Amino acid sequence: MQFFGGSEISPSPPALTASGNNGHMLYVFNRNGICLLYREWNRPLHTLNAQQDHKLMFGLLFSLKSLTAKMDPTSAEKGNLGVPQLPGQGCSFHSFRTNTYKLSFMETPSGIKIILVTHPRTGDLRDSLKYIYNLYVEYVVKNPLYTPGSPIRSELFNTTLDQYVRGIA
Repeated sequence: MQFFGGSEISPSPPALTASGNNGHMLYVFNRNGICLLYREWNRPLHTLNAQQDHKLMFGLLFSLKSLTAKMDPTSAEKGNLGVPQLPGQGCSFHSFRTNTYKLSFMETPSGIKIILVTHPRTGDLRDSLKYIYNLYVEYVVKNPLYTPGSPIRSELFNTTLDQYVRGIA
């Protein structure tokens, strides 16, 4: 079952946006900020330990989501800066780019957050993030042995994810 359009995981993933192995890191967080999955493919410099890195990334997402929702010019209700927004509530961001990387972000209605860090020249990855979420649903959520909220340890999911991300960017 595919949750973002269509009825099954498509046999062919979304079209790739560039060539080469430019996928750097992928994070999957649940709605409570617990990092369910962290994968890296091309990260030569490690400056923080894993736990600090995950907290920093989740804090960045929380801040950017809050900021973009409060700056929304179409909404009269601004609320308090820092108060969590429900998925789909207010304005949201999809990506940002620096001179050394591009961060692409997707939040699902269930609160799962998927972050993919790639080369800065990588194009729009919204369809790719939806595809990764559909892989997550098929190989993790539907697995009767998986306990929700626990780290993802599915070898089939990780192998499929690795193959896909290496071809994305």
